Amino acid sequence: MESIDSVLKEKLLKMDATALAEWIKNRKVTSSEVVSIYIEHQKKVNPSINAVVEDRYELALKEAKSLDEKRHTLKQLPPLYGVPITVKESLHVAGMKTTSGLEHRQDLISREDAPAITRLQNAGAIILGKTNTPALCFNQETDNRLYGRTNNPWDLTRTAGGSSGGEGAILAAGGSPAGIGSDIGGSIRFPAHFNGVIGFKPGMYRGSSAGHYPSATTPLQERMLTIGPMGRSVRDMELLYSVLSPHSTANRYLQFFKIEVLPGTVNYPLSEKTIEMMDNIEKFLTESFSTNRFIPPYFEESSLLWLEMLASEGSELIEKSAFHNDRSNLVKAFLREKITNRASVDPYLTMGILGSKLFRPSKSRVKEIKKTLAEGDDFLSEYLHNRLLLFPVYHTSALKHGKVYKEIFSLRRTFLNFMPFIAYANVWGLPSLTVPIRNDENNMPISIQVISANGNEDAIFRLGKILEKKFRGYVAAQPTD
Repeated sequence: MESIDSVLKEKLLKMDATALAEWIKNRKVTSSEVVSIYIEHQKKVNPSINAVVEDRYELALKEAKSLDEKRHTLKQLPPLYGVPITVKESLHVAGMKTTSGLEHRQDLISREDAPAITRLQNAGAIILGKTNTPALCFNQETDNRLYGRTNNPWDLTRTAGGSSGGEGAILAAGGSPAGIGSDIGGSIRFPAHFNGVIGFKPGMYRGSSAGHYPSATTPLQERMLTIGPMGRSVRDMELLYSVLSPHSTANRYLQFFKIEVLPGTVNYPLSEKTIEMMDNIEKFLTESFSTNRFIPPYFEESSLLWLEMLASEGSELIEKSAFHNDRSNLVKAFLREKITNRASVDPYLTMGILGSKLFRPSKSRVKEIKKTLAEGDDFLSEYLHNRLLLFPVYHTSALKHGKVYKEIFSLRRTFLNFMPFIAYANVWGLPSLTVPIRNDENNMPISIQVISANGNEDAIFRLGKILEKKFRGYVAAQPTD
């Protein structure tokens, strides 16, 4: 393969997946060239952020060469033909590990692909590697005993979020044009927000979550867990979602929608820059659309419902997976870690499991939850038929390592203050698009969520493109000295 000049290389490193696919289709560049460039860039940026934890560079180059050789024999190319991507470590990829950050799983090799991976490969995507997660994806920060901590490329002292934190970090660092994450409690949206990339959490049952470790163990968890794309543009989210989901999206024109922006005066912590962002968005949208500031139905209840649903029936399976052959008492394990730093289980994970035990709902409470969900699903289906909701993702931009965990996993129930913006889309199984809007006083990205009913994905993407064009959108990480 002939070498590519530096100007073209930089151009290719800035393109989104849609543009790369078009260039490969129109023979402006080969897949082998694109894959080689991204492998080279990953090797450059990954040592400082620790985002890619297992690569398949040799196989990726072979696959790219094969696609280049077959290119002239195909009349129509699949949408991601020859485009390199990365995927969250918790998804099965044949021939690769799926550890979810657990040391005792480090020698387990997946024999088959998750359905989402199969759909991506059928669409022509080439997987470069797998990206870091917290242990069992059980944290909104990415750190584990097996692979260590992932750093935010905007500021290495700050969190990359979780649980798709490795994915968010490598995307922000420009090491991949697009990626795949999962979300049961903000796991796509936290990293998208903290790292300044685009992320899309699909609605419940809009695609298969099989082949994800850990799996959802109850119907309450199944409605919250989804597999979705992350990347550089809203149009990429639309393209990748069309690949991942068997559901087609009908046209939904924005002139028929009301846009409700969550009030900055809502009784939850919000930074001044986040409130300012929301005010600016409302001011801009009011010029062309019907907008107002409103707290939607079921907002207040969502944080508690989220934790109870996560902790309900069957969370013992998470504990069993975490401890493997270590059947020592959970509290003793946690205390041993605090004293000796030698416990066999990740301390973040141990604390999370302890919390889920404390907040596990009774059987009677589970019945109440299911009733509330049935009533809420019916009501919100009608309420959101022609509405788009705009929420912040978190009360602030990326914090220093360890602080987000302490805010959410506190036994003082502080999650009730910090999780409602995220929990709403999980509890009610709603699609949510995260779009970076601005950087704050620390040069860290801040994003907005666009949420609506299942079936309104087209309207979500349309509004997302408008916000992306008007405000910040994706910008590769530009760390300050």
